[in-house]
Amino acid sequence: MSMRPEAELPFFFGPDDGLFGMYHAPDLPPRRAVLMCAPLGQDLIRCHRLYRQLAQTLAREGLAVLRFDYHGTGDSSGGSAEVDWERCVADTLVAAAELRKRARVDRVIGFGARLGGSIAMCAADRARLGEVIAWDPVLDGDGYVAALDAMQAALREDAERFTRPRSHADVAEQWLGFDIGDRLRGQLSALTLGAPNVPMLVLDSLPEWEASRWDRLASPRGKVAGISPPTPWNDLRRLETAILSQPLIQAVSGRLKESA
Repeated sequence: MSMRPEAELPFFFGPDDGLFGMYHAPDLPPRRAVLMCAPLGQDLIRCHRLYRQLAQTLAREGLAVLRFDYHGTGDSSGGSAEVDWERCVADTLVAAAELRKRARVDRVIGFGARLGGSIAMCAADRARLGEVIAWDPVLDGDGYVAALDAMQAALREDAERFTRPRSHADVAEQWLGFDIGDRLRGQLSALTLGAPNVPMLVLDSLPEWEASRWDRLASPRGKVAGISPPTPWNDLRRLETAILSQPLIQAVSGRLKESA
């Protein structure tokens, strides 16, 4: 069955129309909407197809969905060296308001993978999100930065990709092909997240599933669910491979049906 032309609408919005969005419209007027907060860097590229699949699934189930790019990412204005954590959170507030206006609903649920989940958590109160569904969110920014630094160092000497190791100068201030500014590095290193003041579901697909790793998110309105197989976020051998997960789509869809 062909998708009607207006079902996926690309557009620009926000200050100076600098943010790019893709609005997924359901067949009937929706009662709820989902704001999809993208991760950053290589995770954004690898999750692009899955985000679209999830958005299409949720739209078929009657929810309005907005995918969008923060300033300096994707098709929004700005370069990757300009990505700023506080700006990402601020862009999320703008996107939530835009989604409410387009869908003509008040209840918006935030979804995000990795740093996208972290951004949704940070924005939850000010964006008036009714719930956050976070897939393997980053709670310890310092550990995340250390892991990316280690992957970048290993990639520099990867004999399967390069005939000889690249110089430190060639890859300075980069994470896996993306420029990284000192400001964002510092912001992520200082990032420590706890539970937002809204209902939350954490979908855990990290290796060696441990509910205890999410202890800081414990709250009467918080829930953790494991999904498998594990997601290879930090596997350099699969760096160019898209992140696809039908269990993730099923888990998000199921959660939203439960809370309808």
